[in-house]
Amino acid sequence: MFNLILFGPPGSGKGTQSEKLIAKYHLKHLSTGDILRSEIAKKSKLGLEAKKLMDKGELVPDEVVIGMINDALENNKSAKGFLFDGFPRTEVQAAELDKLLAGKKSSIALVLAMNVSEKELIKRLLKRGEASGRSDDANEEVIKARIGEYHKKTQSVLKHYQKEKKVAEIEGEGSIDEIFQRLAKAISKVYKEK
Repeated sequence: MFNLILFGPPGSGKGTQSEKLIAKYHLKHLSTGDILRSEIAKKSKLGLEAKKLMDKGELVPDEVVIGMINDALENNKSAKGFLFDGFPRTEVQAAELDKLLAGKKSSIALVLAMNVSEKELIKRLLKRGEASGRSDDANEEVIKARIGEYHKKTQSVLKHYQKEKKVAEIEGEGSIDEIFQRLAKAISKVYKEK
């Protein structure tokens, strides 16, 4: 099983690049946001637990998120591998994910960390805000706060995987195809297509 984590601040192009990576490497996309919404819609035990917390404005605890990830892995046993998007967000989650995958005789092969300047991120997000009407992409101060929060939260996760020499820093500026070529080149160093 070939497992990737895709990291990047808001506006870095994760969504666009995720689609291209999934298509090229035939991976199953695991987005914690999508999984949470799906579990809530299914009214599963974990989904109901998560909804109760979210309705109170509380964060869903690590063990609930890990439980959902485990269920997603179990329900997709035939997958060639997984692309984790938006997870892990903390060092605790990274350690739990490592344990979970080890129990399935697998591991994270590579963490792709997309680097984009704050100036470029703000430009992209303001443009996206105009096109989509998303309120969180319309205010430069809100955007800066989101970027700051992203960096604060992901530093410990990146350090966790840097210790294992599993992080590839990717220049996230340029055309969609140029960025994808950089991602594919980093992946080719750890994964040989069959």
